[in-house]
Amino acid sequence: MERRKFIQASALVTASFYISRDLFAKPKGPVYGQNNMRYALDTKWGTLDSSRYPVKDCHEMVQDKKGRIILLTNETKNNILVYNTSGKLLENWGHEFPGAHGLTLTNENGTEYLFITDTEKHQVYKTTMDGKILMTIDYPKETGVYKEQKEFVPTETTVADNGDFYIADGYGAQYVMRYDRSGKLLGYFGGRGVGDEHLDNAHGICVDHRKGTPTLIVTDRTRNCFKRFSMDGQLLEVISLPGACVCRAVIKGDHLYAAVLRSPNMDLSGSGFVTILDKDNKVVSNIGGTAPVYTNGQLQPMQQAEKIFVHPHDVCVDRDENIYVAQWAAGKVYPYKLRRV
Repeated sequence: MERRKFIQASALVTASFYISRDLFAKPKGPVYGQNNMRYALDTKWGTLDSSRYPVKDCHEMVQDKKGRIILLTNETKNNILVYNTSGKLLENWGHEFPGAHGLTLTNENGTEYLFITDTEKHQVYKTTMDGKILMTIDYPKETGVYKEQKEFVPTETTVADNGDFYIADGYGAQYVMRYDRSGKLLGYFGGRGVGDEHLDNAHGICVDHRKGTPTLIVTDRTRNCFKRFSMDGQLLEVISLPGACVCRAVIKGDHLYAAVLRSPNMDLSGSGFVTILDKDNKVVSNIGGTAPVYTNGQLQPMQQAEKIFVHPHDVCVDRDENIYVAQWAAGKVYPYKLRRV
């Protein structure tokens, strides 16, 4: 019996050694990023048969409670592609969203739903995880801001703990609309203007719980920054990111991740990278970008350093802190995976 126990224990130790060795194995190719947020790139991760499962712009991605990676594309042959973390296609659906742009996951008492924004139909939809439309939000005529539907061009949504949801009109009048869970408009803030409380290309929005009290982080892309607002729309902070035309903020743990569509401004095509900020909103890593440099507490301008991306449009961070990158106007490429090392 003692010999058997010894053999079993030895086997466990050996297995643990090989698991650990595999987990911490050095990547075969280049590693990107700085400090302790460094990644190996897999450009083939999401590649599929384009004749059966085509994409146009890969706009946004989320991970559901089952661990599946869900991609939104504006290709109406399959607006949604659902992968496992190894890149295997699990399912596809959606033919009615020609302007599919923003994808947000929400959990209501254990049941998950999606919010999809459509910039061509000028609407926002709440759907089941298999695509059944449960709610449609049209342009908020009651605000008096919009004279007609086409002026409302929603790019992103986020959902608060109480079920209220917010819509960023990032390609329209630049307002953020607040609704209750039933779709009743509660208020709005932002809008185009010159003061810090105003927005220009309010491309993304998310709820940030990292400091305890929930706040909203809204993208101000052409001004190279995120802006933090209270849940009722009061400006609290400007997070300056010089040189980075950021998309939406994605929160995972203590870090904020974001795709940078272009750098150092919107005029330079094919110049994107991915940026990562810590809990204090200091940039700690730029994947494909220049290393973050702070001088007297001020972040210096950033830009693309390695051409591994064209136009990153969104990131999804999985449970193992790997990053998936969806790209816009990048030759119809499928999502890439960045494995943390």
